[in-house]
Amino acid sequence: MTGRLTEHQTGPMAEPMAGPTAGHRIGPTAGRLAGHPAGRMSATEPDGADAAQERLRRWRLVLGGDPADGTGHALSGRDAAMDGALTSLYGKGDAPRAGRDRTAGLGASAPAVARWLGDVRTYFPSSVVQVMQRDAIDRLGLATLLLEPEMLEAVQADVHLVGTLLSLTKAMPDTTKETARAVVRKVVDDLEKRLATRTRATLTGALDRSARTGRPRHHDIDWNRTIAANLKHYVPEHRTVVPERLVGYGRASRSVKKEVVLCLDQSGSMAASVVYASVFGAVLASMRSIDTRLVVFDTAVVDLTDQLDDPVDVLFGTRLGGGTDINRALAYCQSRITRPAETVVVLISDLYEGGIRDEMLKRVAAMQAAGVRFVTLLALSDEGTPSYDREHAAALAALGAPAFACTPDLFPEVMAAAIERRPLPIPDAG
Repeated sequence: MTGRLTEHQTGPMAEPMAGPTAGHRIGPTAGRLAGHPAGRMSATEPDGADAAQERLRRWRLVLGGDPADGTGHALSGRDAAMDGALTSLYGKGDAPRAGRDRTAGLGASAPAVARWLGDVRTYFPSSVVQVMQRDAIDRLGLATLLLEPEMLEAVQADVHLVGTLLSLTKAMPDTTKETARAVVRKVVDDLEKRLATRTRATLTGALDRSARTGRPRHHDIDWNRTIAANLKHYVPEHRTVVPERLVGYGRASRSVKKEVVLCLDQSGSMAASVVYASVFGAVLASMRSIDTRLVVFDTAVVDLTDQLDDPVDVLFGTRLGGGTDINRALAYCQSRITRPAETVVVLISDLYEGGIRDEMLKRVAAMQAAGVRFVTLLALSDEGTPSYDREHAAALAALGAPAFACTPDLFPEVMAAAIERRPLPIPDAG
């Protein structure tokens, strides 16, 4: 049976039971909720009658307490409060719940939703709070309530919430915009702390390796790497290594080594990718050895490069939703490339092209023929592979630009491989 509690549950809860098979309120988060001590077994499992009561308690939280649930178990205290929070989101909303004078459903009142969010944050861990917030927005149509400052102050900020806020910017009143920017700022700052250091370190190493020369001047020789590269030429009788190949330090460290163009689809389905790409764009732009350009598009193309010093400005410069013209965006990117052999173009899109397909493919082929390293990411997020145009993905793969979904943690490795012109670390689709 699938229910509302976490997959981390073990022990008696995992055992099949006869009896409770109906009346449960199951949402999209089934199997992922709870995780609070109130929904877990203690280190010492109860036995006998206590174990039976614990099983009934857990089933009661899973099933939601309809008359047909068959448990006959009443909740009180913290358990009742947890159940109330779950009922407000996943309940049928057709009758008052026993022992409570509130009905299922959150209604359309911002104060009521704000109180509910407070309850959720009290009784559930952070990861579950984010899931329930997302379900509340998706299931109950509460996105418009985010236009009210008191709501924004109550929610727990995450990437998905930022995406929702960005989709509402046109309708957002001035009284809410300051609060919205603060919410977005918090998420962006957290992401930068998590991603920036590793990204810079990974790409700095890749840039150094890509800049090495095989014909260095004497004072540019990297002796450690030269010796390692020539160990097979060791002459025992002379106890020496004959350096047939010299490895030199790159001398381009004072100048731009590579150019990176992030070409970002801002259709509504790409919201999380827009957030992560904006953060990564700012990180890349902070590296003096990389000349970074950020281009966002729907049916129009907008160059946000001059805002890359602040990813929050970038995000509020996007316009989630609308059509898609990948060919037009790539045409703009192509026109800005000055050193194709030193350029990496990263197209982040689900490839649902509303423009001219054949021209799009010809443009990709032309850039690659000129020396551009072309990378296609179906998504840049933790959400896995999205819905995407498989025909276009196959066509790009045939051109040597396989399309795949990339997590934020993998992105630095993808960029390092692209810079060094190594095979990309494409995740196993299986």
